[in-house]
Amino acid sequence: MQELQTTVSTPSLFSDSQELLPFDGSAVLYPRFLDADFARGAFDELQSATLWEQPEMVMFGKKYAQAGLSTWFTDSGISYQYSGIVREAHPMTPLLTKIGAMCTAHTGAPFNSVLVNLYRDGQDSVGWHSDNEAVNGVEPTIASLSLGATRRFNLRHKETKEMVRVDLEDGSLLVMSGLSQQCWVHQIAKTKTPVGSRVNLTYRLVS
Repeated sequence: MQELQTTVSTPSLFSDSQELLPFDGSAVLYPRFLDADFARGAFDELQSATLWEQPEMVMFGKKYAQAGLSTWFTDSGISYQYSGIVREAHPMTPLLTKIGAMCTAHTGAPFNSVLVNLYRDGQDSVGWHSDNEAVNGVEPTIASLSLGATRRFNLRHKETKEMVRVDLEDGSLLVMSGLSQQCWVHQIAKTKTPVGSRVNLTYRLVS
């Protein structure tokens, strides 16, 4: 089946939000969720103060280092498991708690944990996947906050193969909910274009 493709341009400063998905779930982009000064301060603190980890994934019986650094934070004590990896919980920091509360106030969705990711350059990436682990619930709401360099974010429908592409800029918030994790996969692909570091926070409610 031929892939259908949609490229979404980043909304202007005066746009409040934009729905990216045409059907089967929701992915709403808030392009200016954080102001520039707060976003820069949060980026600097998270990049320098986070105890970054680089877990190994098992693929076809072999171990491969994850293409990027990340750390799992939650006060629930629940570990996060995906792709054969078990991420042990670190306690939430005041900054992560504050940003999580801001996401809840904006979306109305509760969050008690966050996976913090560091993309050091264009070679750090994450392949096609859905955040459909049982710990996230059946139809989770996941708030993905971008800090630092802009990276291209792709979504692909599991059945129709329709593609949606959008650039996630510094201070933007992408909220995925409904059937988005059941019907779509997403990725941050590698790029040969010179690009700086990006910190990504994916807030969720685990139980």
